[in-house]
Amino acid sequence: MRALVAGLAAGSLLLAGCTSGSDDPSPAPHGSPTTHGSLDAALSTPVEDRVYPQVGDPGVDALHYGLDLTWSPDSSTLDAVETLVLRATSDAPTFQLDLEHALAVSSVTVDGRDAAYDHEGKDLVVRTPVTADQRYTVVLHYAGTPRPVAAPTTRSDFSTLGWTITPDGEVWTMQEPFGAFSWYAVNDQPSDKALYDFTISAPSPMVGIANGTLESRHDEGDRTVTRWHLAEPASSYLTTIAIGDFRETRDRSASGVPVTYWTPRDRPALVDRLRPAADELGWIEDRLGPYPFSSLGVLVVDSRSGMETQTMITLGSTAYDTSPEVLVHEMVHQWYGDEVTPADWRDVWMSEGMALYLQGLWQAEHDHLPVPALMARWARAEPQMRRESGPPADYDPATFGAGNVYYGPALMWDQLRRRLGDERFWAIVRAWPKAHEDANASYDDLTGFWSERTGTDLHPFFDSWLLGATSPPFP
Repeated sequence: MRALVAGLAAGSLLLAGCTSGSDDPSPAPHGSPTTHGSLDAALSTPVEDRVYPQVGDPGVDALHYGLDLTWSPDSSTLDAVETLVLRATSDAPTFQLDLEHALAVSSVTVDGRDAAYDHEGKDLVVRTPVTADQRYTVVLHYAGTPRPVAAPTTRSDFSTLGWTITPDGEVWTMQEPFGAFSWYAVNDQPSDKALYDFTISAPSPMVGIANGTLESRHDEGDRTVTRWHLAEPASSYLTTIAIGDFRETRDRSASGVPVTYWTPRDRPALVDRLRPAADELGWIEDRLGPYPFSSLGVLVVDSRSGMETQTMITLGSTAYDTSPEVLVHEMVHQWYGDEVTPADWRDVWMSEGMALYLQGLWQAEHDHLPVPALMARWARAEPQMRRESGPPADYDPATFGAGNVYYGPALMWDQLRRRLGDERFWAIVRAWPKAHEDANASYDDLTGFWSERTGTDLHPFFDSWLLGATSPPFP
């Protein structure tokens, strides 16, 4: 989740940001998968979100988004052609996607036939009957000036979500818990993971950056066109787009993971702040196992925050956002949050607690601070967070991303580690993402998993930490 400075780790409290398989899970590149069968890796079980039910539709299981985006900074206009392959989860006379009304839809086809549609507010309703478990190819043409949407948070480092335009006409996006609908038609909920291909055209020297691997980059007249392919399914909040004058720097971790840094060309020193990521990735792999994806990127944009966007972490350009501890936090999310993603936003603690816990362990090790001393400091501050925003797994929806979903769960993990011992604890921590690889999980899934692996009913333990109105005692 997005990074936030607020005061307590190693001297100050630091918050940071924030299916079934097949033999051939990857679609053909550039937005047009050759067969629907190749998309089975993206099959999901969408649910209506308990915290933000107004966003997303459980009747839609998006399998692949092909996004062809043309950006014109002089007019702040986005022209887009989107090819979406979806599975209907039930029989219905219509289906619905999320798309900000500032983007005007000019045509919709379903399986090659013109489709009628209504577009009021952010709700794009396509008036085509669908049948449960059938797959459909939807092609949309739309254009306009994207605008970000209001964020349901009390945090100071962000107030809007989605497509953000800088005074120079550059673009960046962050969209947790929602906001992807500010720039493409999407089932904008975490329980629906999909595969992605992006084609981005922008006037040179601007270059478009997105999730996954860069498949091609070339000039067409005075424009630069990039094509990106994300081979592993991702929730919409974990997608990223940035368009600007970026410099690419390549690196590699000790375990062989390709690492790429994308930094503003006029700030060359920023890349030096990012280079610790390759070594830090090894530190994390020692605790969580091999990195779950084929590549890792770090993208720096004109923001005051940071986000664990899948395979291409998006960071603000401040000293804190590009600090080693934030890099650790966002990389931990590639396992806890990206590889296994909460089924809905009630369980954001599932991602943030583990990311903050490992961030704290890394800081304690590098700052020569005893872990018990750090945990005691966190424990003194945590009850106030719970009083202000609610229990970690039953928080106030208006306070998304507050400290309660970070610190209580991090303390919980430390107490469980003490109870089980390091060897047993870390073995289960490593096993959890692999047990839900490229999928979603719920509160009941996690508590049941830990109870089964330990042979102990841990439901009361988790309930006290995550649902209790008051903080459990911490030794």
